[in-house]
Amino acid sequence: MFKYTCLNPIANVGLDLFSDEYTKVEDINDAEAALVRSASMHEMELPEGLLAVARAGAGVNNIPLDKCAEAGIVVFNTPGANANGVKEMVLSGMLLAARDIVGGIEWAKSAKDDADIAKTAEKQKKNFAGSEISGKKLGVIGLGAIGVLVANAATHLGMEVYGYDPYISVNAAWSLSRSVKHISNVEDIYKQCDFITVHVPLMDATKGMINKDAIAMMKDGVVVLNFARDLLVDEAALLEAIEAGKVKKYVTDFPNPTTAGKEGVILTPHLGASTEESEDNCAMMAVREIRDYMENGNIVHSVNFPDCSMGGCDKAGRVGILHRNLKGTIGSFTSVFGNADINIEDMMNKSKGEYAYTLMDLATPATDAVIEELKALDGVLKVRVIK
Repeated sequence: MFKYTCLNPIANVGLDLFSDEYTKVEDINDAEAALVRSASMHEMELPEGLLAVARAGAGVNNIPLDKCAEAGIVVFNTPGANANGVKEMVLSGMLLAARDIVGGIEWAKSAKDDADIAKTAEKQKKNFAGSEISGKKLGVIGLGAIGVLVANAATHLGMEVYGYDPYISVNAAWSLSRSVKHISNVEDIYKQCDFITVHVPLMDATKGMINKDAIAMMKDGVVVLNFARDLLVDEAALLEAIEAGKVKKYVTDFPNPTTAGKEGVILTPHLGASTEESEDNCAMMAVREIRDYMENGNIVHSVNFPDCSMGGCDKAGRVGILHRNLKGTIGSFTSVFGNADINIEDMMNKSKGEYAYTLMDLATPATDAVIEELKALDGVLKVRVIK
């Protein structure tokens, strides 16, 4: 019997995917797996029995990844599960920035008591005139699950789309429309595009990437959209550019004191993935990841350990070892099993930075003595007997 807990409300359509072998508990100290959305885990004491955390969403800035890795806790996320919801927000953001729809709505509200509102509107509408997005150039920085959907959809709206991603995956490349022009230098997007949307993860290398220098390269009247992470943009520099007339609009989904209520900013309250469909998709994907790891030892879509999957186990035993990525570790593992006269019938080892994962199918089940010997090896973080 496996025990799991939810640190935030998780859609029932996902939780319903747990089998009768799973029991929900309220206290994380009693859980082997945890599902989370926005709750911060940075100040939490991580219980020894916790094996996995699944984030029902893409961003994991609320989870202490290194702390989890050192404790042998695999952290999953759900990339692509909310991609369509975010894509639609980006498209709506472009339309809101191109046409002063928000201004028009606010005017209509203010004129509600005008008996001749229809006639007045004909005189006022010129104040909210805008431009069409068809024929404009859109630059998409980051061609992951969301970026690809945005780029492809924009081509169908008649936009000329430029995509930049030096690390584009094979799957993303196959999914990208032929109409999207793949750009090798991000500066070309800054210089040529009327709309620029950012879809990259927040890392040291990307923090503040839309900065004063990048903005200086952009066309006058450019629209910048940020539905990824607020820290990707130097927002103080962007506000200066709006005031100077360099940037027409900044559309962002991340409210903070810097941008709230500022002229030229269209601000939404983190609505990117706030759809029933996105929440359902994230919940289902998170539960499937947890189940595959708990039942089979497979890691798919982890952010702190490498992906490593050997399917279902049809052998007598299976053992998963979370460890540091050190030279000679595999030899140590095989020696332990060899000395115990246990044959390894299949094995997979994957590494990701400082950490690695080894999955072994055995001809006979591992004994308690073997497991204890593995735990004592240098660099081993956690050993799981899966079967």
